[in-house]
Amino acid sequence: MKRYKFRELILLLSLILDIFFKVIYNLIYLIIFIGEVTQNLLLLITKKIFFILFYLRFIKNKVIRIKIKLIKLPKITFYKNFFPGVNFVIALFKLFTKKLDSFFIKLRYFLLGSLLTLIIVFLIQSYYFVKSLPSPANIGKINFSLSTHILDRNGNLLYEIYRDQNRTVISLKDLPPYISQATIAIEDKDFYKHKGVAIFSGIFRAFKEIIIKKELQGGSTITQQLVKSALLTPERSLTRKIKEIFLALWAERIFTKEQILEMYLNQVSYGGSIYGIEEASKTYFGKSARNLNLEEAALLAALPQAPSYYSPYSNPVAALKRRNEVLNAMRQQNYIDDKTYQEAKLKPLNIKPLKTRILAPHFVFYVKSQLENLYGFFKVETGGFRVWTTLDLIIQEEAEKILREELEKILSLNVTNGAILVTRPKTGEILAMVGSIDYFKKPFGAFNVTTALRQPGSAIKPVMYSLALEKGFTAASILDDSPVTFISSGGPAYKPVNYDGKFRGKIPLRFALANSYNIPAVKVLDHLGIDNFIDHAQKMGISTWSNRSNYGLSLALGGGEVTMIDMATAYGVFANSGYKVTLNSIIKVEDHLGKLIKKSATSKNKVINPATAFIISDILSDNFARQWAFGPNSSLEIPGYKVAVKTGTTDEKKDNWTIGYTPEFLVAVWVGNNDGTPMNQYLASGITGAAPIWNRMMSYLLKNYSSNNKWFEKPENVVEKICYFGRREYFIAGEEKVASCRDQLFNQTPTPLP
Repeated sequence: MKRYKFRELILLLSLILDIFFKVIYNLIYLIIFIGEVTQNLLLLITKKIFFILFYLRFIKNKVIRIKIKLIKLPKITFYKNFFPGVNFVIALFKLFTKKLDSFFIKLRYFLLGSLLTLIIVFLIQSYYFVKSLPSPANIGKINFSLSTHILDRNGNLLYEIYRDQNRTVISLKDLPPYISQATIAIEDKDFYKHKGVAIFSGIFRAFKEIIIKKELQGGSTITQQLVKSALLTPERSLTRKIKEIFLALWAERIFTKEQILEMYLNQVSYGGSIYGIEEASKTYFGKSARNLNLEEAALLAALPQAPSYYSPYSNPVAALKRRNEVLNAMRQQNYIDDKTYQEAKLKPLNIKPLKTRILAPHFVFYVKSQLENLYGFFKVETGGFRVWTTLDLIIQEEAEKILREELEKILSLNVTNGAILVTRPKTGEILAMVGSIDYFKKPFGAFNVTTALRQPGSAIKPVMYSLALEKGFTAASILDDSPVTFISSGGPAYKPVNYDGKFRGKIPLRFALANSYNIPAVKVLDHLGIDNFIDHAQKMGISTWSNRSNYGLSLALGGGEVTMIDMATAYGVFANSGYKVTLNSIIKVEDHLGKLIKKSATSKNKVINPATAFIISDILSDNFARQWAFGPNSSLEIPGYKVAVKTGTTDEKKDNWTIGYTPEFLVAVWVGNNDGTPMNQYLASGITGAAPIWNRMMSYLLKNYSSNNKWFEKPENVVEKICYFGRREYFIAGEEKVASCRDQLFNQTPTPLP
């Protein structure tokens, strides 16, 4: 970079300031000039008007001339010698008043010119703005929709999202009054008071949201929502919001309130391909909207704000909560009394099963939600997209079959539900997503467990031990599996125990992780620090540990809730030799003309040392090391293949996990109960529960889709050394020099379970 001397910098700065002030001066001069021209024009027009008024010619060619004489004020005379120096003071006063008059004249010209300039610009902009707007008279006549097709990776149709233009239109007078009352109560309580835009309750709230949350939202009346859904795009911009307000005011001058409410009820989306109150009533309740009861009307009124989120099919808990919010709003606005509210809010949803043909439903709605985040739900449901997803329908159907058959075997253990997620670690592609045993089974079938918060149990330990390897521990480091009590200030004492209640004394880290012993894991976390572990886990893909004050040393044993999506991402770091690859579900998106509008791209981010990933994978695939806990022939072993795998079970047996991977595939499995009830205490990781399901799924993939049976290549900075039991151990280069590897440091030998 060129260095400038101090004098040159001063000259350069002076030049810049000179140019800046000249530009400002010329701009002001231009505005003053416009003001002067304007005033001269006004004076000329005024003179002409006075000429016509005061110089009129009457009959007999007589001219009446009217002269206007201004009243002259007497002059004030100062005697020159009355006060000493009075002439000097008078001269200064005259000079000052002259300058002041000149300033005010210029200021007047400036303000007048500015005002006229703004008016001209405003009129021109307004003309083109209004000209570009669609007419509210076209509501229901434009924005025809096209079906969006969601396909698997091979082009098989999974689901068709469409907007039915042949929907049944129903008259407002044929509907029960509480349908319109519920809609008004939750969407626009001042509907009958405003003229299309609610200035105080709407716009001011919207501006508050813009300032606080930095996003454009809120403030839309029913009229605004109608013109937005019928005439405008779903983009979130200030221009679109202004158009929406203008059209709402315009629509209110064309239609009555009843007409607007009727068009709204027949126009808006109630989820998926369901448009209009009549189609919504038939879909959700199997009857005409004429026959809806109060709580049913309240549920339908709850949907338009966020149809996908409040869908009673995919999110029944949120739908019920939202319905009761509508009922409460009706009570507060005196549409119903308190007794009616109390009775109605206790009623169940009673939704009819979804009859639409859909394959891989949990995955489809997961993809649909992502598309809505990208393009808005209106565009997704009307834009005619063709969406190629990452899902393989054959693998998906096999996963559904395996889950269903294996859960039937353990019904006696009070295991009623499960989930499977299959990914390709190198690309992050989701090959199969089974969110529950049956999507259409009430009451929780539509709930997607792969995206839900669950405690991972010991399945989180590989993530924690990978931090230990990054901080100087080795697979041969000796850990102490003996009783310990942690005392914290202001909190109860914490005394971790192993799953079998036994203690094994001094053991290597490899055996502590492979056998999933709890006490060594907690001691290692205490050494590493909870905050450091949270930072490390977030770096690897765990996104749910936001409030650090909620977590203690039990975090090493799965005390923090995670999602299966996040766990697959974190384990994918091991499968990708230290690189994090975010999961993705979409290969490409085309518009209705076949034009490519989105194509997925794999992004890799190195988050841990490749040597660390290799050593963790080697430990998790070591069937010899895990024999103490699981025996030599557990469901974690797939004959003929080397696979890294880890189980996890929570203390009360509410969650049971198995997650495993190869260089080609990753399979995560969960079993439990959606209502949170514990499973039978007989259930044991690696013998029953998730492990047999995982084994069948991974075996199917390896036998039918594996291109090779290769294991991970050893990184250059990994060295070998003969260690405990004369077996080979791996170290990050340099650390093998300080590892003793003496058998007498611990007193256990792997004894297979009977």
